[in-house]
Amino acid sequence: MTATRRPVAVLGECVADAFAAPGTSGGPGLRLDVLPGGGPANTAVALARLGTPTHFLGRLSGDLFGGLFRRRLTESGVRIDLCPDAAEPSTLAIAGLGPDGAAEYSFHAEATADWQWTRRELAPVRGLDPACLHTGSLALVREPGAAAVEELLAELRPTTTISLDPNVRPLLVAPERYRSRLPRWCALADILRLSEDDLAHLHPGTAPEAACDTWHRAGVPLVVVTLGGAGALVSYDGIRRRLPAPPVEVVDTVGAGDAFTAGLLHRLHAAGALGGRLTTLDPRTLEEAVTFGTHVAAATCAVRGANPPHAKDLTTPV
Repeated sequence: MTATRRPVAVLGECVADAFAAPGTSGGPGLRLDVLPGGGPANTAVALARLGTPTHFLGRLSGDLFGGLFRRRLTESGVRIDLCPDAAEPSTLAIAGLGPDGAAEYSFHAEATADWQWTRRELAPVRGLDPACLHTGSLALVREPGAAAVEELLAELRPTTTISLDPNVRPLLVAPERYRSRLPRWCALADILRLSEDDLAHLHPGTAPEAACDTWHRAGVPLVVVTLGGAGALVSYDGIRRRLPAPPVEVVDTVGAGDAFTAGLLHRLHAAGALGGRLTTLDPRTLEEAVTFGTHVAAATCAVRGANPPHAKDLTTPV
């Protein structure tokens, strides 16, 4: 297989992640450090830092946070020329970290820029001819833009690999809405990546293998369930394998799943496996791509915030 130079496109939100600044929790007030985040934006940044030609598709506000998002994306090498300039404010998330480094969020997201997609704003994406379009998170469940995004996936699907990450956010959208729409997304998608937390929201009490079978029957051929420090479960048309994650001293897990997705798509893109229905994908290429994704995720867990590594910072070959 040979690499394609058709780009990877990532569609979704940018979120300002506000963390309590170190050493301020004991005072009368609370000082916040604000870092650029948002699952799709994190994935786009990680892809570009690894060397994949990447376009981000997001509605970027003209407020202070919007400027922060633009700087992070462009400095990482992400193309943002197809991003509409939005009049609405940016989405803000207040993040607290548990003892295991896992993030817990409260969101300020009503009437913000990310969810207001129109068909006219998405029209230029059709001319991009991406090898892969990755989306999910809130773009497919928050109205009024969700319907326009689904239409775009259906239109691109004949020549574009569709990758989805539900990234369930129960504080913003009831899990039932994700659950009701997931069969339709699986019919559109070639790759479904989700976390064990997503699985617990979507199919509580269900073993990952059984959930994979449900999603395969709905139409998606490749499912990857990331299991934190336990690695990942890979199910490709029902052929399954669990792959370990490398050991890492965790600072926090913010953006780890997004970084994993970027590593997976980067390797599949470099192998020439993207650009259609995964018909050229072989087991060895898939295993190498998933393993690489775990290394990119581990490197992200080793630093504060969603700050995925550049290719030169990884010890494993890119």
